[in-house]
Amino acid sequence: MSAYLSPGFPSLDRMLTAPGSSAIVLRKAIGTRMRKLRKSVGISATEAAERLRCHDSKISRLECGEVPLKERDVLDLLNLCGADHVERAAAPELVALSNRPGWWKQQYGSVVPEWFDKLIGLQEGASVIWTYEVLLVPGLLQTRQYAFAVTKSGFPLADRVDIEARVDLRMERQEILGKQGGPRLWALMDSGVLERPIGSREVMRGQIERLITLTGHPRITLQLVPKDFVTVTAPVTLIRFPLELPDIVYLEKSLDADYLDRPKQTEHFRALLDPLSTIAHSPAQTRLMLIEALKHYR
Repeated sequence: MSAYLSPGFPSLDRMLTAPGSSAIVLRKAIGTRMRKLRKSVGISATEAAERLRCHDSKISRLECGEVPLKERDVLDLLNLCGADHVERAAAPELVALSNRPGWWKQQYGSVVPEWFDKLIGLQEGASVIWTYEVLLVPGLLQTRQYAFAVTKSGFPLADRVDIEARVDLRMERQEILGKQGGPRLWALMDSGVLERPIGSREVMRGQIERLITLTGHPRITLQLVPKDFVTVTAPVTLIRFPLELPDIVYLEKSLDADYLDRPKQTEHFRALLDPLSTIAHSPAQTRLMLIEALKHYR
């Protein structure tokens, strides 16, 4: 495909040929490219909407990658902004690739709501996942037994088949950390999590043993935050990408989530996470604390 890509898409080409590429991140990359092209020729979003006979909110959704792309919409915008024929020729294939359903949707569609589908896709194409957990071990670091206990508690009306499917999905999602070209995970976790029993003592023992093992993982940085240091009271995940795309902050709620990508929003949460990483125990200290915590579950 690279032979058909114009100079406007060099980063997309690298991403598409690299392991771990994500359709949803490609969609955002195409949208970002269209926005940059539109601004480069001095056309406002409102003017683009008027000339394409659509609402300006549609232009915003397309350029933010918030909706599945349609070939006609992308070509119309590229034509309006004077994209060259090579770039226009590349658009149909790129759009098709950006609309590929994720593996998780095909295998676990019944337990993946739309708001969570987006997170999985973003993490699949991330370069860095920076997360802070207040109450639980981060999902990407959980053992199967711990994840089962958490899921059973969080979905009290679900039957065992449904719970097992959710746990299977979580275990498969963790595989991105071992893939070539996969993201780096920087996990900050309130140290009180180690004292909060989830499941049996055996479950907690297995979980802490896994965390100790993961402190040696080349792409995982784990730090415990002192439990008396309270500035962030809810889980926060900041996702960074290999392309020139804006960071995204993920804030999960009970049955929904917020995705924030405006610079002021992401800067706000970076300003909250930075002190946590500074005040948190170092990775080496964290490992020693985990070893000590394990003694309480023998």
